[in-house]
Amino acid sequence: MGTRALITSGVAVDAHRAAVETTTKDVVAYLEDTIGRGLTAHVAAVHVKTVDRWRKGEAPRTDAERRLRLTYQVLRLLVSEDSPHTVRAWLIGLNPQLGDVAPADAIREGKLQDVMIAAHAFRSGG
Repeated sequence: MGTRALITSGVAVDAHRAAVETTTKDVVAYLEDTIGRGLTAHVAAVHVKTVDRWRKGEAPRTDAERRLRLTYQVLRLLVSEDSPHTVRAWLIGLNPQLGDVAPADAIREGKLQDVMIAAHAFRSGG
């Protein structure tokens, strides 16, 4: 299945819609519950105390929110077929499609489209 077909698949569309419609507070709660507070802070490029403020309802900066929502979308996409443990391992492991950079680090660096492409490839068996 080509990348275009994956992008328009029902699961991918649902993950995107959820990332758009979910409140930032709920995005942060999901990320903390799924990947932990420290990794949530890492992908957003902030201190863990900032994550605590977001979980209480404070709004993040736009660049941090963009990284949080992308991470949320990727997790929703991948958890549809793999366990949260496997998805967390994918997020922190070196990824050949990202030049042997961990997806979490690539998200932190703002390489959001590259991470989404790598997530689709992983989901399709790559």
